[in-house]
Amino acid sequence: MTQILDREEYIEQAYFFRTFRERVAENIPAQEVLERLPEELLTTTRLHMAVQFLATELKHSGLLSTGLAQLKHYFTPFQTFIMQQAETEGLRFTTATALLILEREAQYKSGQPTQAGLFVYQFEALCRNRLKYNDGIHAISQDPMYNDAWRDYLVTVRKQVGIIDFADLIYAASELSVIEMRRKDPSYEPKKAPLFGEKEGRIAKASRGRDPLFLFAALQRQLSYPEVPRFRPRDDAHSKLELMQNKLRELEARLKLLESETRGTVDLSQFGKPEILQDDD
Repeated sequence: MTQILDREEYIEQAYFFRTFRERVAENIPAQEVLERLPEELLTTTRLHMAVQFLATELKHSGLLSTGLAQLKHYFTPFQTFIMQQAETEGLRFTTATALLILEREAQYKSGQPTQAGLFVYQFEALCRNRLKYNDGIHAISQDPMYNDAWRDYLVTVRKQVGIIDFADLIYAASELSVIEMRRKDPSYEPKKAPLFGEKEGRIAKASRGRDPLFLFAALQRQLSYPEVPRFRPRDDAHSKLELMQNKLRELEARLKLLESETRGTVDLSQFGKPEILQDDD
């Protein structure tokens, strides 16, 4: 089973996931990135050896998740699950998004993480990207940062999510719930110690019946909970100019093809019929 790692391991993991994502986005082959990255990683950590193994596994299977799954002593089941979902065909969940989620998670763990903050971050990652709740929560429960009390709570969440409002699941496990019960019955003692604080309970209570994403956002604003990344399409002036230039080149090519066809100087069957002429069939 995965063990809680030293802080320097999480710092290097965050660097690894970020650098890997950025270089692949620059069209550098993933295999090449993995082969070079160990030279940059701190050799006092175990990550450089793990990345060497990932490079070998990627060469054989073509998948990053299979390598993560085999390094159970180092990478968590949640990390493996996120990459498996990104590498599953048919899902609208990209590898770039998965790597950014793992980068932010490692970055959070390298600071002063709380079990409550980590759980909400991981659960929001499932919600926001519409990943499998059952498998996802099971993977979350195996993170070594959670103690037995949290694992019991995650079993409850796994069974009740979708049936009970997520805000109620947080409120019921909060100190606020205990405080309000004692107002009614001073001798009240909860069967299980609360896992969330009073402030989390107040935010959850105020978020009942609303979209869970509003609850996540409130926890991030009010209590500095880690924020799950959201990839947005580029909308800057440079990307718009690139799009216009590509469209103009495409139109120019089509016009030249039409002119050649009119003059009878080209055999269109060599190139396939352009979309602009497909209605003529």
